[in-house]
This record gives sequence, C-alpha cells and structure tokens, in this order.
Amino acid sequence: MSGTVDVRSLRADDLRYLLAVANTGRLVAAADALAVDHTTVSRRVRALEKTLGVRLVERGADGWELTETGRAVAEHARPIQEAVERAAKAAAGVHDDSLTGTFRITAPDGFGTAFVVPALARLRDQHPNLSVELITATRQLGLHQSGFDLAIAVGKPVASRLYTERLTDYTLDLYASDEYLARYGEPTTMDELKTHSLIFYIDSLLQVGDLDAAKLAPGMTARFTSTNILAQLEATCAGAGIGLLPKFLAIRGGNLRAVRAGQKPMLLSFTLAARRDSVTRRPVQIVRDALHDEVRSRRAELI
Repeated sequence: MSGTVDVRSLRADDLRYLLAVANTGRLVAAADALAVDHTTVSRRVRALEKTLGVRLVERGADGWELTETGRAVAEHARPIQEAVERAAKAAAGVHDDSLTGTFRITAPDGFGTAFVVPALARLRDQHPNLSVELITATRQLGLHQSGFDLAIAVGKPVASRLYTERLTDYTLDLYASDEYLARYGEPTTMDELKTHSLIFYIDSLLQVGDLDAAKLAPGMTARFTSTNILAQLEATCAGAGIGLLPKFLAIRGGNLRAVRAGQKPMLLSFTLAARRDSVTRRPVQIVRDALHDEVRSRRAELI
C-alpha cells in the first residue's frame, strides 16, 4: 500500500461485507448471511478496496478467497463485528456468553460423520445461536481453500502457513463381511490376499499421499472404488470385496471382521488446521476443544 489511509473515509460497515466473504468464500452465501443481494456484497468490497488502495479478494478455484492483505484486514475487523453483536445483545437485555454466527468446518467424510457431527451437536446444545456448517471431502488441504474456520485432514496439510496440530491417530485395516469370507475363503497370506478385489478410493481423484493403496495393500487390485468412504463401507458390508477401512467405521458395519493375512494394521493420523491469524479466536478454540474431547473419550474406536 502506498501512502496512508484516511481513516475518516473508511466505512466500518464495509468491513462486515469483507468478513462475510472471508467466512463463506462465496458472494451469494455472503449475501444470504447479510440479507442483501450478491451485487451489493461485491460493490461494498470493491469500495473498501478502493478506500484502502489494495486488493482484498480474488477469484480462486473454490470461490472467492482473500489475499494475504485481505485476511489481515478481516482479522482486525473481526473484533469490531463481535463488539457490534455484543452491543446488540446488551441492548436486547441478553447477557449470556454463548457463541453466535456461523462456524464452518471441513473434514473427511467418514470422520466428519462419525466424530465431528456428535461434537458439533453437543456444542450447539451449549450455544443454540451458533450455526454450524460441515463440509465433507477426503482431499489434500491447502491454504488456497477459502471459507473455513477449522479443517481436518488425513496426514499433515501441505500449507506451511496454516497452524496445524495432530488431532488423533487412527488405524486402517483390511475388512471383509462374514458372508464374503464364507463364499470366497479367508486369505491367510499376502499371495492369497492378492487374488481378492480391493474396495478403496478412486486413485486418479485422490490427492492424499497417506492414502496410497500401493503402500497400504500391496499387490491388490481395486475393482470397486468410490470417492466416499461411507460408500466403501457399504460395499464391503455388501460383499463386493475386501475394504481398506478405518477401524472407527468398520466397527459400525456389524458383520465385518479384520483380514490380517500376515500384515499389521496401519497407523495414520488426522490433523487439525486453522489459519494462523484466526487460531486464537474464541469460537475456533471452543470447537477445537470439543473435537479433542470427542476423540479423547472415544479413543478405543480409533485404535
């Protein structure tokens, strides 16, 4: 930025529009959150950029994403928005300390369903005015992705500018249904295992290095593949082959048992990630604690 911004020309209300884009990553979603038209969001953000003399948002692969300067401006603006919300509560005679607004978290399909959902459900009991959005997909997490408050990824995210910490370890093993094993026999060696069909992810669409079938199930050919781990679980239960599944999902199958054939369960991990400029925010800390509590209390399902 060149020169000094005239604070008198800066409209604090424009910062709300930038925050909405930061929280949602979509102009239409930001407009819905603010109850305005998406063209209004675009116009107000552009006006803020003109006042500050810098680019704050740019078009990304998954929607609109904030530039580095935009993220810095948004985080400095966030306390202003929170102060406005507290003032509105005080005027209405509301004195509780509950969270409000929208919180977005991304997580892999299976873990998001089995662990994130119950953690968020209990959190909403404590904070009924909090809206939660869960986006599920098993993909590599990078800093270019916009519009999340917390993210959970398999292994360690590639973006070094994210704050990351290990959430939990979990085991991955080969499982088959009792009916499948009765029909095709139970493999007891690696050579026998190679004659069975593997149920796993679609290799060409999977961008998570830790989930490599060649390393996890060497010699097996994947003949039933899906981008969704819950579909893989159902296919395994239905006897479509031998599934490479996390323990916490396999135990939900009911009729599944581990197929060892000489190999040991594989240990992987889930990583919790947040932008460094938002990790100290109270909502992020509260959701983070809820997730850690969830995996701590259910460790036996994971390993």
